[in-house]
Amino acid sequence: MRISDAELSVMEIVWSAPGLGAAEIAGRIEGHDWSDKTVKTLLARLVEKGALRAEPEGRRYLYHPLIERAEHRKSMVGRLADTLFGGKAAPLVAHLADARDLSDDDIEELESLVRRLKDDR
Repeated sequence: MRISDAELSVMEIVWSAPGLGAAEIAGRIEGHDWSDKTVKTLLARLVEKGALRAEPEGRRYLYHPLIERAEHRKSMVGRLADTLFGGKAAPLVAHLADARDLSDDDIEELESLVRRLKDDR
């Protein structure tokens, strides 16, 4: 499932606080000057895509995620690796390491991850 950057802004709020209405979600969005109508359009798209469930409450709807944040991240990283690196993880990690200034802690975490992956095989 493809979720646009705008839709992802909405999903982040719903993941953090499930059960909000459109007005509450609109009020929590930072970095965008979106009207309630725009937010409702994004919410409707996410419901149509199966990312959210809209639960009626009186005259409004409360929104709940149907996909987990971790599941979505995993899917996005997989698409990125497939699209840019032929599905290979090592070039993706190497590119990230080159593009970012890795701290000693970052490097230690990566080494720990590699050891864990080796131990699990």
